[in-house]
Amino acid sequence: MLAEERWGAILDLVEKQKTVTVQELTDLLNTSESTVRRDLNQLDHMGKLNKVHGGATCIDPQYVLSDQTMTEKYELNSEEKEKIASYACQLIGPDDFVYIDAGTTTERLVDRIEETHALFVTNSIAHARKLLMKGCRVILPGGELKTATEALVGADTVEWLRRYQFTIGFWGTNGISVETGFTTPEVNEAMVKEMSMRHTKKRFVLADAEKFTRVSLVSFGEFDSAIILTNHVPDEHLLTYKNIVEVDKL
Repeated sequence: MLAEERWGAILDLVEKQKTVTVQELTDLLNTSESTVRRDLNQLDHMGKLNKVHGGATCIDPQYVLSDQTMTEKYELNSEEKEKIASYACQLIGPDDFVYIDAGTTTERLVDRIEETHALFVTNSIAHARKLLMKGCRVILPGGELKTATEALVGADTVEWLRRYQFTIGFWGTNGISVETGFTTPEVNEAMVKEMSMRHTKKRFVLADAEKFTRVSLVSFGEFDSAIILTNHVPDEHLLTYKNIVEVDKL
């Protein structure tokens, strides 16, 4: 098969699936992994796709238009979330005033927290309950309870957060890109995330690699406004950014 024919087949599959692995392409094209990797490098250089760790993704990101429920999201990328949470929980000290955002990756963090002397604030009812059961001191803000994410949101929550200065904080996100920063589908939740991040000294966004292929409707922070804890970086172009920590490599 000529190179141009392989490239066409690769781009057809990427367009259809949005993401492909080297192994899938090796089987499809009946060729070697080294040939597939050379093809992906060339297509990435041409701007036809994004070469990522172990495969490739389409150029256009997937748009996240609405939130899934906590139950739907909890088991997605479970192993990756556990690795990120295991690293993140070690960053909390006994004298910290900690903000923890609602979300399933931050819930994994809550499950692994052993430092019970810190003071915690969260806008998640579920997180607050788990922290309380660990013997932690917990503060809940006011606000409207959002059904899908079980998070307290809205103008009252934003105004409440304005009074506090946190030493360290952890957030989830629906999407990440250099251009749009951190994004989420719902404006009221974005306002809470933005305000809490603005009032936190050390900021960490917990995100599995899949989030780098997605963009949602409302931005709540610039790409470089927080340290991103992820299992790995799917786009090699992002390795130049110093605010990304790949926990798989630690």
